[in-house]
Amino acid sequence: MADYHDDLRLAHVLADAADAATMDRFKAIDLKVETKPDMTPVSEADRAAEELIRGHLQRARPRDAVVGEEYGTEGTGPRRWVVDPIDGTKNYVRGVPVWATLISLMVQGDDGYEPVVGVVSAPALGRRWWAARGAGAYTGRSLTSASRIRVSRVGRIEDASFAYSSLAGWEERGRLDGFLDLTRTCWRTRGYGDFWPYMMVAEGSVDICAEPELSLWDMAANVIVVQEAGGTFTDLDGRPGPHGGNAAASNGLLHGDLLRYVGSGGA
Repeated sequence: MADYHDDLRLAHVLADAADAATMDRFKAIDLKVETKPDMTPVSEADRAAEELIRGHLQRARPRDAVVGEEYGTEGTGPRRWVVDPIDGTKNYVRGVPVWATLISLMVQGDDGYEPVVGVVSAPALGRRWWAARGAGAYTGRSLTSASRIRVSRVGRIEDASFAYSSLAGWEERGRLDGFLDLTRTCWRTRGYGDFWPYMMVAEGSVDICAEPELSLWDMAANVIVVQEAGGTFTDLDGRPGPHGGNAAASNGLLHGDLLRYVGSGGA
């Protein structure tokens, strides 16, 4: 099995640089915010953080491709870094501390590109999570100050805590009934949103989560963290990985139940 420790160390360096840039502008009264063609917001901090990460990668890994939310795809080859400079921009621009920089390395395998390194850094929360293939998932301040994390062992959907982002996307895709049935069945539901539910699944404080519409950069880093913590990450049709345009993550024991409610079969 390949060793991705050096890539993981680099991802932490990238996250450190991004954290400094994003925190410097967080809650700034003169923060510049624009609306993209898809009607989602983008701030100057989103662009600055991605530019920083791309600059570091150009120097440290010049042969690797980079895929980012703000500046698209640059380069080709069997290795690509996938970057979301600020996952949770709407929170960021309103001063809500639930946002993170997502950094993942994906390598080409038999079934396409697969995440092998992921760092999720949420500096306004004072939290960071990370994982590398075959090395487990961790949370902490740094590589040398970390605790290993694992998914929960909850085995009944009636005992499960379910996290989601919003109702609107489920309704737009005709899956609201299954979603609501799940919320009525579960022990607890909370709309934490964005990256956070996946990290909670990985550390065992939430058992299941799902979102109906996502991009690759929203998911790539989350996938490897959830998987290395012992969980399962698929799209709503049950296909593993971050390529389906939506996501379902669980502790593994509850994945079939989760998909029966919110997957294509439950639509």
